[in-house]
Amino acid sequence: MSSLANDFNFFLLHRLIRYVTGLAAVSFFSEIRVVGGENVPQTGPIIITATHHNMMLDPVILSSTFPNQRILHYWSKASLFANPVIRQILLSTGNIPVDRKSNDRRVLFRGTFEALSKGYAVALFPEGTSYTEPRIMQIKDGAAWAALEYTKYAKEHPGTQEVKVVPVAIVYTNKSKYRSSFHSNCRCLPRFGQPISIDPYKEQFFSDNEGAPRAAAKRLSHDIETELTKHTVNAPDWDTLYAARMARDILWQKDNSINLDDFVAISQTLVDLFSTVDVTPKFNSTRLRLLEYYSLLQTTNLTNSILSTLPLPRDLDPYKPVALPSRLLTLLLFVRDTCSSLVHLPFFLFPLVVHMPVYIMGRFGAHLVEDEEETQAQNKVAFGLFSLFLIYPAAFFFLWALFWYTPVGAIIAATTVYMFAIYHNRTITGNYEAARRFITAWRILIGVWAPKKWDLSVSALSLYTTPKTPKENPWVKKPKTNPISAPSISSDDNPNQEPPPTVKTYSRPHSRRRPPTRRIMRHVLRARIEAVKALAVFFDQLEHTGERSKLKVCASSHLAETYGGLDGRFHVFDPSLPVVGSKVQTDVQGWRYATEVVTFLRKRGAKIPSVNGGGVKEDMEDWALTSDAEGESVPSLDDSP
Repeated sequence: MSSLANDFNFFLLHRLIRYVTGLAAVSFFSEIRVVGGENVPQTGPIIITATHHNMMLDPVILSSTFPNQRILHYWSKASLFANPVIRQILLSTGNIPVDRKSNDRRVLFRGTFEALSKGYAVALFPEGTSYTEPRIMQIKDGAAWAALEYTKYAKEHPGTQEVKVVPVAIVYTNKSKYRSSFHSNCRCLPRFGQPISIDPYKEQFFSDNEGAPRAAAKRLSHDIETELTKHTVNAPDWDTLYAARMARDILWQKDNSINLDDFVAISQTLVDLFSTVDVTPKFNSTRLRLLEYYSLLQTTNLTNSILSTLPLPRDLDPYKPVALPSRLLTLLLFVRDTCSSLVHLPFFLFPLVVHMPVYIMGRFGAHLVEDEEETQAQNKVAFGLFSLFLIYPAAFFFLWALFWYTPVGAIIAATTVYMFAIYHNRTITGNYEAARRFITAWRILIGVWAPKKWDLSVSALSLYTTPKTPKENPWVKKPKTNPISAPSISSDDNPNQEPPPTVKTYSRPHSRRRPPTRRIMRHVLRARIEAVKALAVFFDQLEHTGERSKLKVCASSHLAETYGGLDGRFHVFDPSLPVVGSKVQTDVQGWRYATEVVTFLRKRGAKIPSVNGGGVKEDMEDWALTSDAEGESVPSLDDSP
């Protein structure tokens, strides 16, 4: 491999593919923010261990945003290198062979050793497959074995540099949505953690004791997982994750209102909060309201941010009936958003028509894998990029023909096409938002003006009030028990605690037909107000009911170490301890004070609704427009007598 690797030392194909796919990623995501890039060594051998939740977009994001533009080398099957032509292509793109059939790790990692010995960066995805789950499910030992075996190789070859392992969490605010900036809906955060030194594992790995090398590899894999967990959002189940997402969207409902540097910490804090069972008397009701609203938004393809143009009532008293927006208000909003769209349309109509095949092909690609969320963005980018490869060259040759195929004409044509692409990318977000607001205003108008008898019945609505869950990946091992535990407050501490909700036994459909707007929109608007009311009551009880200053809530260990504390006795990692998935069972529980959590959220921009003061302050507009008998009574949040 050495001679060929030297021939392709500049890895020209890798640089070309990285540039083109990087442009595609920038076009797909409304923002890509690198966090912790200073943690990555500028030189020397490193093994990057990255999360893998978005198929081929993960290596695209990783390669195009990697600090100092270092070339990343990925593993490929050794059998692919048998063909001389394919071998040269693979080497030029930076791939290194891995003989997966060999039981000898020296043979298995031969290409990896050669790359690392030259000071290269090798990128791996230790989860083994791409999947969509509420938390990191598995970390396999391949990366740990590669790092430790290279350490042995370096010991046998004096002068070889030591390798470091760099954990990278590729976090997506919404990994399958195109471009939309509604409440950080489509942003990407590559987060680079602190490098892991191999020194603490050497003694055990080089030991002659039986099982010692394997134990060292397990320890390193565990530490890699710990670092990745720190930089990602992990929930015990889908309901907890969805409830936390919905709460986050309500607390930060304005566009771009969350500092992306705090996105993971905020999201994990809310996940931990909604993992603390019975933390308030109305904990179950709050989760239920949030999940119902989340599911209805999911069903109607709406977002809380886009509905934020509708003001909330001044009074969020849970005992008072819900007042829906009046027909006059919805008509005024429709007129406003129509005018806004018409103002933008002339400046974007031509780019829209030209790029329409790209949008259509992207939607078609996503439709092919509608049950695989981790594959949708990949297909959107791939199908869209293929369309662009047809459209832009055609546009170039058309313009060049107007200049009689002269050299100057070629320069003018190429410059025009390039500037046209830049113009499209810079204007698409604003125009896309304006179009969505117009469509939403029209749907609200239809829903509110339609006769009430058209509304879905309670039994028919129940199909749409349970969130859809992604299809399970057969290559991911499911833990037998929940690896994330949450403390609970006993009913003795909560005399007014509500009974747990009845568990629904029907299964959640992975796909379902969207109901007509005229039949469900009132339910969506009502669910929005009920969710905000429930959240207002939840935080009010969190701060003021009983001795709240002493109340502890669940916290992930890394957040507990910074903002709270850890209860229980620490366990040193031991492969003989019980393992669930890839989590070692311990009796250590992280906690934070509830009042500190509320302060933490407020300092980072959370607009917590107030029961007595109304909704989010920016939305406390005159509610007199709803005086035309649109209010309807709903069941009280307080089920106790």
